[in-house]
Amino acid sequence: MSRPVRLVVVGATGAVGTEILRILEQRNFPLSDIVPVASERSAGRRLPFGGGHIEVVALEDAVFESADLCLFDVPDDVASEWGPHAAAAGGVVVDNSGAWRMDDSVPLVVPEINPQAAADRPRGIIASPNCTTLAMVVPLAPLHARAGLERLIVASYQATSGAGKPGVDELWEQTQTAAKEGELVRGGLAREVLTAGQAFSHPIALNVLPQAGSFKAGGFTSEELKLCHETRKIMGLPELRVTATCVRVPVVTGHGVAVHAEFSQPLTPGDARSILEGAAGVEVVDDPSAFAYPTPLEAAGRDPCFVGRIRQDPFDERALELFCVADNLRKGAALNAVQIAELLVAEWS
Repeated sequence: MSRPVRLVVVGATGAVGTEILRILEQRNFPLSDIVPVASERSAGRRLPFGGGHIEVVALEDAVFESADLCLFDVPDDVASEWGPHAAAAGGVVVDNSGAWRMDDSVPLVVPEINPQAAADRPRGIIASPNCTTLAMVVPLAPLHARAGLERLIVASYQATSGAGKPGVDELWEQTQTAAKEGELVRGGLAREVLTAGQAFSHPIALNVLPQAGSFKAGGFTSEELKLCHETRKIMGLPELRVTATCVRVPVVTGHGVAVHAEFSQPLTPGDARSILEGAAGVEVVDDPSAFAYPTPLEAAGRDPCFVGRIRQDPFDERALELFCVADNLRKGAALNAVQIAELLVAEWS
């Protein structure tokens, strides 16, 4: 029997925080009390939960008193400042930001892959990976277990919700603008009527931007570096060769990743499908003759990481091509955090 826990959700009014509350209800998470926390301007707001409402409180040290678990979905700087406060009060922190992922003393956990890592948390903090990383590593891990992953070359197709509400708003507003200027748009001249907003450096509607995150040394973006470094850490492959190009696409929800994976042993598409069909957290959608393959629309609001378009590299029997998609707000953030929390509840029972 799982013992009920006192749970604090920091960032409860955001898109991911709202999804966390929804998932906690759906999965009947054992709660003795739940405290939704947000900024001062959201304090007093009432959120639906458990057939009633719970009242949002402002972030301060007092909210962490007697907490067993604290789920954080806040900007990196807020997580950096307040995560240690929550841990010092005695609650285990599960953090969705990028603040702690690459800290050597903080485990980076995907329950389908490395649940044992959650037990070693000297700082009282567990990190949850980037949403794009999650879409890819959940299907890759069982293939690695069979054939030994050696090299990854990937391209992501990331939804605008990955940039938060401003990203979605820009897509919607620009799409409406384009719809009003139908003739120019149909003629391929949307650039004449669309302008960049605040979330993206170019118009996102009717466009594809080969940039997600900010540019860093060497010309790679922060999202590309996250994808590479986090994959190595989660899979326990510090020398894994990973190269990524992260692309923003005009989609609301659902990150896709096109993967070229090289293994130490030959692996046929048929073998890969069989492995993935039995893998936790994975759903195979791979029937080209019926036009069945993963799409963001199909993944939205659903738990699994979807994978399809599985095929052999024609020049290398040890290499496969595949396409992965996951809901970036659900599995990519909220669900993974709740699954980590469930690991802890099981540990304490």
